[in-house]
Amino acid sequence: MTPKRRWRVPKALAWAAVTPFAAWAVARVAGLERDSLTTQLMTATPYVAAGSLVPVLLSALSRNRAAGAVALITTAALGFSVLPRALGSADAATGTPLRVVTLNMLFGHADPEVVMDLVRRLKPDVLSAQELTPGMVEKLDAAGLKEVMPHRVLEAEWSAGGSGLYARYELTPLENLFEAIGHNMPAARLNLPGAKPVELVSVHPFPPLGRQVHDWTAALDALPSAAPDRIRILAGDFNASLDHVAMRRFLDRGYTDAADVVGQGLIPTWPANKGIPPIITIDHVVVDRRVGVSEVSVHTVKGTDHRAVFADLRLPAS
Repeated sequence: MTPKRRWRVPKALAWAAVTPFAAWAVARVAGLERDSLTTQLMTATPYVAAGSLVPVLLSALSRNRAAGAVALITTAALGFSVLPRALGSADAATGTPLRVVTLNMLFGHADPEVVMDLVRRLKPDVLSAQELTPGMVEKLDAAGLKEVMPHRVLEAEWSAGGSGLYARYELTPLENLFEAIGHNMPAARLNLPGAKPVELVSVHPFPPLGRQVHDWTAALDALPSAAPDRIRILAGDFNASLDHVAMRRFLDRGYTDAADVVGQGLIPTWPANKGIPPIITIDHVVVDRRVGVSEVSVHTVKGTDHRAVFADLRLPAS
């Protein structure tokens, strides 16, 4: 009697499956993205990390030990790059509270009443707005923002270039803190009761499309580093995920992503209000590493393709 032959995945198929994932892992870990296409593709790393389990299975079925080893190393590398964002590592945050919301308003098309509802519910001390137009400034004030957040440093424009900072407490414009490359990126000093002044930046570099990828990289490199004698918080549409080497290089200069700290770093923020759900995370509240993070949440706002990011922070003792 002829013994039954067990079905087996061809070894060549295992290698064909594992090779692109391994190449992606090398590019992500080494930060090899350079041009516009590879930079945009890198935002898909969380999905690639999940998909990298498939070559592990195929290698096991093919009994290809070499391919299996490469597949396991690949999955581990991608997993260590992505999973911490969903786990969080923060202890109970203590210190002076500071609540921050950032929102890209899509050429001033965000619904001002929805924005105001968000402000009233979350009670932020600071609102960082991108793609802020003069018309949107008027609509927000008419909806009640002027009473709630009377202090502001605005650089509004009738384009994607406008940005602004709103606050409940006194704001002082900061000139020449850094070179803003791309859209307007106003900076201000917030005089918060019970704490040392905090420096704020509304961040919005160009997206890394075509030749703009070089301006995008330069903009992230130009953002101010953390400083030992002051606290800085940068909030906005970075057009970058934590899988971009330019973003990681910026964070290495003394910062952390607030959502990453509390295990909310994989919640996508763009594109919202479309036929497809949000798929990538490019809006961030970035804080000095001495700042505690109590909570981060993400909120859909009618009229804009970006979701708002809210961070409840704790400033170190003055």
